[in-house]
Amino acid sequence: MKQLIWRITATVLGIGTTFASIPSAEAGPIQWTDWTTNASSGPGFVGLGTITTSSTTVNVTYTNPIGISFFQTGAGGETDYWINGNTGNRTPVSTSPYTSAIVDNIPTGTDMIALQFAGSQTLSFSEAIANPVFSYVSLNGNGYAFLNQDFDILSFGDGDLISGNSPGYWGPGTSFKNVVDLGGGNFEYQLLGTGEPHGTIRFTGAFSSVTWRSLSNEGWNGFTVGVEGTAREVFGNGVPEPSSIVIFLGMGLFAMVLNGKRRKQATATA
Repeated sequence: MKQLIWRITATVLGIGTTFASIPSAEAGPIQWTDWTTNASSGPGFVGLGTITTSSTTVNVTYTNPIGISFFQTGAGGETDYWINGNTGNRTPVSTSPYTSAIVDNIPTGTDMIALQFAGSQTLSFSEAIANPVFSYVSLNGNGYAFLNQDFDILSFGDGDLISGNSPGYWGPGTSFKNVVDLGGGNFEYQLLGTGEPHGTIRFTGAFSSVTWRSLSNEGWNGFTVGVEGTAREVFGNGVPEPSSIVIFLGMGLFAMVLNGKRRKQATATA
């Protein structure tokens, strides 16, 4: 397969990537997206799903104006691409290409979105979510490139060569990261691989949307997204709401202007 590159621009609580370095709480099971509905009404594709956390349900919207290869919602008769390639089933979970010390459970059911065409697409969440993880199927010959957004490679299925994990559905492969300095303070964090990479990566922080670009047409490459929880659940009061941040910033700017005026008045009086 394929040459696929993602560029990710994350809306982190409305103020860029300010919270990208927030440490994760102790990891529990990942809540994976339950993809439910093809909501397309014209050219392109719109897929809807939900993430059920410990206290709420987050609506997830995937939008791709170019279209996709196929969409799986966990209905009967779909292929389970999240199985271990050498066993033909989901066990043992401990050696799955998608599990690690951070991710306890593999993606749910057969739910998956398969990409095919070059162009941009967006994932949007109805509430800011914490530390999203992306699991991917068959990253054969492809790469994901994240603009100014670092990530951690949590696991991949290389058939016991390095990681000790089982191969993925299409066979074994490795994953690695390459950082490219684009100049001007911009960096590209690339997820690359050999063979047939199947695995999981994680972004650290609070995210309300993710936009990336596929740079080439291909057969297909599947993915889904899961979270540790909402930003409120994982970070607590450490991450204020976007409106609070705007108010705080506004108050700070107002104070700076007021102090500047006072200094000018004092200088003119002296």
